[in-house]
Amino acid sequence: MRNGTSQLQRRGRLAAHPMPATMTSHFFTVDVEEYFQVKALESAVSREEWISRPSRVARSVDALLDWLDQYNARGTFFVLGWIAEHRPEVVHAISARGHEIASHGYWHQRVTSLDPSAFREDIRASKHALERLIGTEVVGYRAPSFSIVPGLEWAFDVLIEEGYKYDSSLFPIYRAGYGYPNSPRTPHIIQRSAGRIAEFPLATTTFFRYPIPAAGGGYLRQFPLAIIRRAFREASERSEPATFYVHPWELDPDQPRLPVSIANRVRHYRGLEGTLERMELILKEFSFTTIGSYLPALAGHPARLMTAGAA
Repeated sequence: MRNGTSQLQRRGRLAAHPMPATMTSHFFTVDVEEYFQVKALESAVSREEWISRPSRVARSVDALLDWLDQYNARGTFFVLGWIAEHRPEVVHAISARGHEIASHGYWHQRVTSLDPSAFREDIRASKHALERLIGTEVVGYRAPSFSIVPGLEWAFDVLIEEGYKYDSSLFPIYRAGYGYPNSPRTPHIIQRSAGRIAEFPLATTTFFRYPIPAAGGGYLRQFPLAIIRRAFREASERSEPATFYVHPWELDPDQPRLPVSIANRVRHYRGLEGTLERMELILKEFSFTTIGSYLPALAGHPARLMTAGAA
């Protein structure tokens, strides 16, 4: 899967910085998709064009794996089923390096655009595609664009019925497009009519008691780094794990620029040159592991009944 030496690979050869054994381990997660499959660029690239676009995801993922090794970090990679079908070497490389494979759906469709039947088809296809490649059960899911929002709690019933053990889609914030503001900020168990499922919400902090997104991704690129570090420091002080995320394309400042609106250009391209340096500082300061490794710690926790709009 190695296609040359990127900036990330060159910098990833720095000496490792082991974390203290007593440090709280947080969750390092990666949403694995090509740069042209994201919401901000969907007006410029149709689904039919995906297969003809030059792939850039393998090089970024390969370099990211080297980087995580340098810091003795393990992560959970939420992979599109489309990537499993068309870029299987990416999935094999992640699994071979000891990281967890989870589902990001098949087509990168937001749950808000699907009915329960279409959602079931999407998550089932993704799960099967990934399991065929790695030969082990896939138990985790993250919705594209964190799109399980109030009113779509039925998605948890479908996930449970399809064999998923945990979800990491809820962002406990107020935001146009996504956000589940009433969700607890810490890992918890959701009780639904179909059964129980663990939830691992994205990291937040507060400003005058107002929730602020601080989990990584675009917030890592566009917010002051102090906000991200504050969220993880607060969680560490509570001895509670927090969830960080990043996309491979965010480590690829040389990716093609596509003709989209000014707002989407800012959303997708702003800060790409600084992602690597900021991620390095996070990896130096905090310890990271997989979400799946934490599931046994939640096994005996009481479940929170989730009804429409409330967790």
